[in-house]
Amino acid sequence: MFFDKPLHNTIRPSTLEQFHGHYNFIKSLNISNPENLIIWGPPGVGKSTLAYIIASHSKIPFYQLSAVLTGKKEVKDLLDSIDAKGEKSLIFIDEIHSFNKSQQHIFLKHIEDGSIIFIGATTENPSFEIIQPLLSRVRLIKLEKLTNDDLKNILLNAITFLKERLGTLSYYSSFIEDLINYADGDARVMLNTLERILASLPESNIIEIKEEYFAKILGERYLKYDKNYEEHYNLLSAFHKSLRGSDVDASIYWCMRMLNSGEEPRNIFRRLIACASEDVGNADPNALTIAVNAWQSFEFLGLPEGELPLIQSVIYIASAPKSNSVYLSRNKVKKLLKDCKNYPVPIHLRNPVTKEMKSLNYGKTYKYPHNYQYSFVNQEYLPEELKGTRFYSPKNIGFEKEIEKRLLWWEKQKNKG
Repeated sequence: MFFDKPLHNTIRPSTLEQFHGHYNFIKSLNISNPENLIIWGPPGVGKSTLAYIIASHSKIPFYQLSAVLTGKKEVKDLLDSIDAKGEKSLIFIDEIHSFNKSQQHIFLKHIEDGSIIFIGATTENPSFEIIQPLLSRVRLIKLEKLTNDDLKNILLNAITFLKERLGTLSYYSSFIEDLINYADGDARVMLNTLERILASLPESNIIEIKEEYFAKILGERYLKYDKNYEEHYNLLSAFHKSLRGSDVDASIYWCMRMLNSGEEPRNIFRRLIACASEDVGNADPNALTIAVNAWQSFEFLGLPEGELPLIQSVIYIASAPKSNSVYLSRNKVKKLLKDCKNYPVPIHLRNPVTKEMKSLNYGKTYKYPHNYQYSFVNQEYLPEELKGTRFYSPKNIGFEKEIEKRLLWWEKQKNKG
C-alpha cells in the first residue's frame, strides 16, 4: 500500500461534481436537504461514496454502521444516544440487507419522527430483503453498473493523483483498457487491482507498469481475451458449435477457457440455454430445464462452487440427442408472417367478451375439447388460408420420436372425425 489508506478511499470524491456515473440520479439529489434513501446497486458503483458526500454536506452528526458487523443492541444503543442528545443525525447502514426483520424495524420510529436521516446501501434486491414498512418510508434508488467511460474517468483521475505523489508513472499502451475490462463496472476492483500491480513492481526510480506485471497479478490468459472484440465471439462460437456437435470434452474446454479468461458467466449460460432449445430442442426437453437450473444454481453459489452445475449442464447438453426442429419451425412461421398479411382469427376461436361480439357469433361454434373422448375434437385452429400448413416436423431421434407418435395419433383422431 502506497498510502495510509487504500487507494479507493484515498481518492474518494468529496463532492457531487467529482462523482462519476449515475448522472440522472445525481441531478435529482438535493444534498442540502437530504432525504431517507436506500441505495441499491452492484459492488463498487459508489453507494458508500454517495452517503459520505451527503453526510459531509448535511452538517449534522454522521454515524456509519455495517449490518454485517453490527448487532441489534449496538443499533439500539446508538439510537438511544441520539435521542438523549436530542440532535438530528444521519445514519448510514452498509449492507442493510444483512439486518433481519427485527433489526430493520428498530429504525422505523426514528425515521417517522424525523430524528434521523436514514441511508441504507444494499447489493440485494430490496423487494426481497428489506421490510415493506422501511421501504415505504424511504426513497429507493437503483444504481447500475458503471460504464467503461465512467471507469476510465475514475482511473485517469487516480493515475493523475499517483503521478503527483510518486513523481513518475508510465504504463504499456493497452493498460487502461485491460484494467477497465477486468474491473467489469466495479471501480473498487479497478483501483484495488491498480494498487496491487504497483505493489508488485520491482523497486526502481522509474515506476513503469509493463504487460508482464499485469499478467502476474491477473493471469496471462486474461490479456489474450478481449470481451468486446473478435476473440470474445470466436470462443463463444467454438463453445456453441462444440455443444451442437456433441463433443463433450471440447465443450468443457471452451467453457472453462472462457470462464478462466474473465468472460461474463451470463454470456456462457446464454449460449448454453440457446443451444438447449436451438440444437437439442424436444429431442430432450430436459436439456432446457437443466440449463436454466444450472444458471440459477450458479447465481446462488457464485465462484468457484458454481463451476460444477455449469459443467454438469454442459456435459448433459453436449451429450443429448440433437434436433433443430424447434428452430426450423420458428423460422418457417417468421418467414410466413413476413411474406403474407395477417389473416383474421376464425370466428369460432374468438372470445365473445361483450354482447355485441356475442351477437356477431363470436365463439358460437367453438367445440370445447374436454367435452369429447380423449379431450380432443376435430376443428380448425389455423386461419382458413393456412389450413393444413405444417410448421413443426420432429426428427426421428430422442424424445422427438415420441412426439412424432403423438402427432400421428392426434392426426388419426382427426381423420376419424
